[in-house]
Amino acid sequence: MAFSSVFRRVNVKELISNASVYASATESSGGMSLVFRRWATKKTAGSTKNGRDSNPKYLGVKKFGGEKVEPGNIIVRQRGTHFHPGNYVGMGKDHTLFCLKEGHVRFERNKLTGRKWVHVDPVTGHMLHPVYASGSTAADLDAQL
Repeated sequence: MAFSSVFRRVNVKELISNASVYASATESSGGMSLVFRRWATKKTAGSTKNGRDSNPKYLGVKKFGGEKVEPGNIIVRQRGTHFHPGNYVGMGKDHTLFCLKEGHVRFERNKLTGRKWVHVDPVTGHMLHPVYASGSTAADLDAQL
């Protein structure tokens, strides 16, 4: 009965409850690995960081030098003041340059600063405001009104 002192009967419950949860398979089996790992054959369906794109903004020169323009026509769409407004050209809040009077577009570049200007040369010529048209004074203007 020497076996009974060395070996004792153990039920399944004791085996499960005494097994260390955090011990690796090689430690508990005496060096032989009993745990088989199965590697994933496909990646998990996680979210991606790339999949978005913005709509095009259609920036650039819309009316080129010498083209005929009417009031309200957009000459240049830009971000920032790449081109600056000149004679008869207005600028919107998003720096869009537009025509204020019917005429032809003319681009100009300052030789010293390199700044680019956009002008509209009116078809009818340069019209002075009535105040400046004749050498009238403020008293004459009051009489006209």
